[in-house]
Amino acid sequence: MEKQPMTESLTLSSPRSARPGGLREMLAVALPMVASQACETAMMFVDRLFLSRLGTADMSASMAGGLTAFMMMTFFIGLIGYATALVAQYLGAGRKEYCPRVITQALLLALAAYPLILAARPLAHGLFAASGIPPAQLEPQQAYFDILLYGALLTLLRTALAGFFSGIGRTRVIMISTLVAMVVNIAANYVLIFGHLGFPALGIRGAALGTLLAGFCALLVLAGAYWGRSIRREFAVGAALRFDREILGKLLRYGYPAGIELFLNLIAFTLMILLFHGHSPATASAVTIVFNWDMVSFVPLLGIQIGVVSLVGRHLGAGRPDIAQRAARSGLKMALTYSSLILILFVAFPAQLVGFFAPVAADAVYAEAAPLATVMLRLAAFYVLADALMVVFSGVLRGAGDTFWAMCISVAMHWLLLPALYLALKVFHLPPQTAWLALIFLFLSFSAVFYLRYRAGHWKRLRVVGDS
Repeated sequence: MEKQPMTESLTLSSPRSARPGGLREMLAVALPMVASQACETAMMFVDRLFLSRLGTADMSASMAGGLTAFMMMTFFIGLIGYATALVAQYLGAGRKEYCPRVITQALLLALAAYPLILAARPLAHGLFAASGIPPAQLEPQQAYFDILLYGALLTLLRTALAGFFSGIGRTRVIMISTLVAMVVNIAANYVLIFGHLGFPALGIRGAALGTLLAGFCALLVLAGAYWGRSIRREFAVGAALRFDREILGKLLRYGYPAGIELFLNLIAFTLMILLFHGHSPATASAVTIVFNWDMVSFVPLLGIQIGVVSLVGRHLGAGRPDIAQRAARSGLKMALTYSSLILILFVAFPAQLVGFFAPVAADAVYAEAAPLATVMLRLAAFYVLADALMVVFSGVLRGAGDTFWAMCISVAMHWLLLPALYLALKVFHLPPQTAWLALIFLFLSFSAVFYLRYRAGHWKRLRVVGDS
């Protein structure tokens, strides 16, 4: 028999005066996650900024290699990451002792996934070889990819433990762990890439090693908080260290669409990047610069999405779809405010943003890439508000358990973009900026689809923790 919802759990870790589902509660949960995602963005941004000082080939190699390494982990990141919604729903239903049980199953999945990820390494090398990447970029790209892939277990374990804290709404712990990672990453990369403090200059390999060291430090922070006395006592963490077939089944049932979605989307996105990179060195450089800034606009929105998933899941678990909808509206206000600022930045200062990535020495490839990147960055302003809509509405659906539908639409979107880009660049031989504009207009249409699914209201009637 299900326990009755606990009303006090609805505002856990939020100010007592905050209106449930209101902007203050959303800010309390989402702002630390926005800060956390901003730190993650800063790490990747600074990596590529440092590497751009070595030349455009290393900068482009870090983007393509890093994306491919992440792509190899994405199914399991999406699957394990659904722990956030499941923990939130158990908390909302007043079953706090089940929250760490979810994390135990997520940790077991992380351990099982690691050898499978490593076994797929040769496939990525084959993809690199077949993509037509210039030799000057190919070797450092493979080296960067290999090092990151060997550290995949750190990413999976971090995802599992972060799911607990985001699910219960104590997202400051995640923010602190990511802040530590950012400081370690920037310092380690400065030392290892350029060879300071007596260390050899390792170039792009140093960037990858610095990323792994940062991930390890972040994992230590999360593990320390999870096993700390307060959490251990409140949630009976020790008693949860056991296999639970029912909870593992829920995690697999509701998490696999998120995993498939993330995996297939990253394959499509990586192939799109490789298509651009195979066009010419200048196009590769321009696209790398644009997507670095696009990452600045998009990744912090994922922090808002985690807040939406957490609060929607919690309030639906407590049987309050009205408050869950209020939380969705609060998340949308945050997302649109942030994206509006990014839109102004992209429209008003594209040349200055591109100039951040100018190599120290004169570079003919950069000289050709900079005007192209400026045009593409200004065009990117068209879809930043659509990003906000799609991130929030897809977060609502995931928090409610409507993960299969969200997967279908998101995957369809990305795999329609891929042939459109192929036709534009390889068949019709359109300029890269024209192909980019076509992608943007296709992307805009899909944000409306997510809104229509949200507006239909099916998600309000779903229950995850109440089924067997």
